[in-house]
Amino acid sequence: MGRYAGVLVALVLVCVYLSIAQDVFLTWDNFTNIAKSNTVVLLLAIGQTFVVISAGIDLSTASAATAAGMILGLTMDAGCSIAVVLAATLVFGVLLGLLNGFLVTKLRISFLIVTLGTLSIYQSFALVVNDGQTITVFGKPGFSFVSDLVNNEIGPFPILLVLDLVLALIAGGVLRYTGFGRALFAVGSNPEAARLNGIDVGRIVLVAYGIAGLAAALASVVQVGRLTSASPQADPTLLLTVVAAVLIGGTAYTGGEGGVLGTIIGVLFLGVVQNGLTLSDVSSFWHGIVSGVVLIAAVALGVRRDGGWALRTGRMAPTLSRERSQ
Repeated sequence: MGRYAGVLVALVLVCVYLSIAQDVFLTWDNFTNIAKSNTVVLLLAIGQTFVVISAGIDLSTASAATAAGMILGLTMDAGCSIAVVLAATLVFGVLLGLLNGFLVTKLRISFLIVTLGTLSIYQSFALVVNDGQTITVFGKPGFSFVSDLVNNEIGPFPILLVLDLVLALIAGGVLRYTGFGRALFAVGSNPEAARLNGIDVGRIVLVAYGIAGLAAALASVVQVGRLTSASPQADPTLLLTVVAAVLIGGTAYTGGEGGVLGTIIGVLFLGVVQNGLTLSDVSSFWHGIVSGVVLIAAVALGVRRDGGWALRTGRMAPTLSRERSQ
């Protein structure tokens, strides 16, 4: 609770302000609009959470989602059944994630270099695979399933909201209650200690990147359903928003700390802020500035928070002792 208490308080304050300043903010339609418009961010952020807990980061996640979306568009445009379309999209996304993990774990290349490189590769793949053209899937066989997933409701609740909750519960359960989840935290905290305790560090990190790839593929399905087309261009602000949501949700950028609940709160916070800017008729040109400021503030607060926790738990004692002796 302590790791995301600050953003939770900030979320409540922003909601209180917007409920006073904007009459439409407290309407159910606006709440469902926030949930729908931030589902792609949430899915990518959940996958990113696994990678960041492992003490890495995936800069290619938005490009991977775009590339997976093009695979979805091509297979749907070719008349494949929805089962084949979804299987091809999900497998492709997982393979992209595993490629990142393989390069990081087997070739021992820095995760920053790997994912920065694959960010460019996956984006170029999305452009090359259909000569830079958008694939319109409206009316194609199988699109009705994707459209229903994105636009229909179960009672008063959007299907996307139900999907978000189910996937969040699964991801949270994996982190909290499985051996893989415990191993992931151990690897992020201290990979050498984890190795000495019999944990296959490479395999754990590889799976974490695979999960991020799966999340990117799921996000691509939602994205294509919302746009009714597969676009070869990635949203330039999407990666920034995803990373900001994970970090302000309390997941430590140094690894070993964090969770899905904090990430959800981070996504909600950014979604509410963006919604407030839209309701207030603030130019969209300013939205990126807000996300960037929030990201910097989140990292700065994370450094101070982690430093304070380390001092209280004695983890920095050896360092401080060396500094005093010099």
